[in-house]
Amino acid sequence: MADQTKYIIQVGTTQAPEHIYIKVTQDGPYHVYGAPKLSQVIIEQNASGNSGRYAQGQKFQSKEEMYLCRCGHSQHAPFCDGSHLKQQVHLTETASFEPLLNGSTEIDGPKQILTDNEHYCAFSRFCDNGNQVWGEVTMHGESHEKLTEFMVHSCAGGRLLVFDRETMQPIENDEEAGIYAIEDPAIGCSGPLMVRGGVRVESANGESYEIRNRQALCRCGQSSNKPFCDGSHASVKYQDGIK
Repeated sequence: MADQTKYIIQVGTTQAPEHIYIKVTQDGPYHVYGAPKLSQVIIEQNASGNSGRYAQGQKFQSKEEMYLCRCGHSQHAPFCDGSHLKQQVHLTETASFEPLLNGSTEIDGPKQILTDNEHYCAFSRFCDNGNQVWGEVTMHGESHEKLTEFMVHSCAGGRLLVFDRETMQPIENDEEAGIYAIEDPAIGCSGPLMVRGGVRVESANGESYEIRNRQALCRCGQSSNKPFCDGSHASVKYQDGIK
């Protein structure tokens, strides 16, 4: 395990228990430790046709050690079946170890501040509800504030954070450590592994990425920001085969 003194923890994030973490293996799967919750979730549309909620899909037995596919070719998704050994898929990590806020833009509202690092967009599209989150945060009224928080907290990739202007602290919820294979019927494909609850992700070289409440790990094998999702699953129409 990596040296804990070197961990960067995103402001507002509560780290999962130390024994729960994800190790990115060299040109191979995600090695998951600590038996976090593992299941499928389905993005359901609301009445306006936008992403409305994550509905519970298939549940999987979680074990103390698991190997989850990140090449996009496993026939036993979300688990690895060794397909990466046969396929010509480049799985080299390219993501920065810098905190996301270092690359974020800021949008100021009357009571809230929104930060956005678009390089970590996982294309879950909850930010498109209402006036879109970038406009919603600038509006007056409790309903706009609550909608902004819903959009941010539903963001699969964690590109968005919302801060209270008075305290200058993120508005965050503590979540149980869990990994969720996203299915996205509206765009006809499977999405990334959404990781919730401050789970540490360790690179193949032993260095840990910033620990965050919300992360999305690529599993189609096509992201240009590996190990994190950049929305490429939508363009390649990745299908995980989970029924």
